[in-house]
Amino acid sequence: MLLEIFQPDTNPLGAQWLSALVAAIPVAAMLITLGALRWKAHLAGPFSWLLAVVVAITAFGMPVLTALATSAHGFVYGLFPIIWILLTAIWMYEVTVASGRFDDLRRTFFLISGDPRVLGLLIAFCFGGLLEALAGFGAPVAITAAMLIAIGFAPLRSALIALLANTVPVAFGAVGLPVLMAAKTGGFDDVLAISPITGRMTALMCLVVPFLLLAVMDGRRGLRECWPFGLVVGVTFGVVKWIVSATPLYNLTEVFAAVISVAVAIGFLKLWHPSGGAEAVGRIGARIDPVLEGERPAPAPITTEAELTGRRIGMALVPYLLVIAVFGIAALPPVKAALASTDVSFGWPGLGELLDAAGNPSSHQVYTFAWASTPGILLALVAIATGLIYRMSLAAIFQVLWINAKKLRFAMITIGSVVALAYVMGDSGQTLALGLFFAGAGALYPYLAPILGWIGTYVTGSDTSANILFSSLQSGVGAEIGPGSHLGTESMRALLVGSNAAGGVVGKMISPQSLTIAATAIGIAGSESVILRRIIGWSFVLLALLCLLSGLMSTPVLSWLLP
Repeated sequence: MLLEIFQPDTNPLGAQWLSALVAAIPVAAMLITLGALRWKAHLAGPFSWLLAVVVAITAFGMPVLTALATSAHGFVYGLFPIIWILLTAIWMYEVTVASGRFDDLRRTFFLISGDPRVLGLLIAFCFGGLLEALAGFGAPVAITAAMLIAIGFAPLRSALIALLANTVPVAFGAVGLPVLMAAKTGGFDDVLAISPITGRMTALMCLVVPFLLLAVMDGRRGLRECWPFGLVVGVTFGVVKWIVSATPLYNLTEVFAAVISVAVAIGFLKLWHPSGGAEAVGRIGARIDPVLEGERPAPAPITTEAELTGRRIGMALVPYLLVIAVFGIAALPPVKAALASTDVSFGWPGLGELLDAAGNPSSHQVYTFAWASTPGILLALVAIATGLIYRMSLAAIFQVLWINAKKLRFAMITIGSVVALAYVMGDSGQTLALGLFFAGAGALYPYLAPILGWIGTYVTGSDTSANILFSSLQSGVGAEIGPGSHLGTESMRALLVGSNAAGGVVGKMISPQSLTIAATAIGIAGSESVILRRIIGWSFVLLALLCLLSGLMSTPVLSWLLP
């Protein structure tokens, strides 16, 4: 079959604002159908994808077969590795439940503190940051949301907390891959030209996010009673990020930040104890949406009787100790290279002549079946090992897998269609059309730079992908506006590329992929619209803060923050 060469045009309608407006139709459709019309995600996703295909074909001139081929590629990528990682993360957790170790795990958490709000910060912010550093791909949201339910948080509240916490560590997640790709795509030979900027911007977010988490957990009382703990955790996490992100160990930024934060937090709890923890148990377990969440019994009182021995505590923590050990080993360069060597790549049918906007072969020409180098297989091994350690039969372990695979049928449709949408928008030029529109802001552009990262991560579900999409554009704009600016050309280029990576972290929480992962993890498939309406405001607030920070860093007011 003869393939038609296609190179995307980022301004097919002759006016950048008009091309961007048309390109925004699929993005707006997803927000409106989910947020305003309250559609189920497995309906909103395919509908928005269909609009993206129509726009690609009619407005951006993409051949029909190319649009369908890149959609199929995206859908398959949504199933593997993304759905596979989600399934294995939930499998690992459900094995703990099926084994009967669930209650021991819950009681073990409360040995650290009797206040669930303190535990919520440790689990969602610190442990979630560690999981993001080692795994990424939605695993932190899935695992921490389930763990929060284990200590008594209502399902929807758990989802909101897990999503909001999965912001600060995203730019350095998956062992630093997002910021590495930002530097590479932006044309910088040394990642240390970018990583300190992104690290410092997200470090300053650490002074805000823990307090937002406390507010989501328990409103004003949570803030009033636990603010010292939130301050200690946020400052520690931020200071470590600030320091490590500017060193050759930048890729371990979140590992250091998470581990040191937990150590400091536990030490602080020996000197300070929150008030109102017992009363907070009932409030954190209160249903946000009684109809959607259904009837839930009040959390059982937490006790720490003598029978919770050291051995039982160790057994309860087995899955998470295994996660840290397995992913830590897998992140070692020789092991990581060995796993990557097992990837199987082949040309995707129908995309052999697909080019990117620069005229180079599109990365989507090739599909890589990364069966061993993505977190899914590692989480599966942890799930099986956990079950065997808990003396479950293989049949029982895989029965848990089968039950949860059936529950994911709608999530498969949602995530598959959303990734297909991202592929169509990227390959047809729609995503870059949006970016070029914002790039026309001239001297005011540094105040808007994080928005591109936000849009890119919202559409693709990945800060890495957002950086690949927009870092070159950000660098080019920096080269244009830099000569007449306070920073100069090179510093302006670095600021804009770093701001793109930082902006992406606050788009992660409202990405349809993340919403579906959270809804699935809490066992309420179809709750994405409810979660979106309750989380999107925080995303806008954090984005506005980043935009202000990025803009002021381009002026004498805060330019001293640049390395």
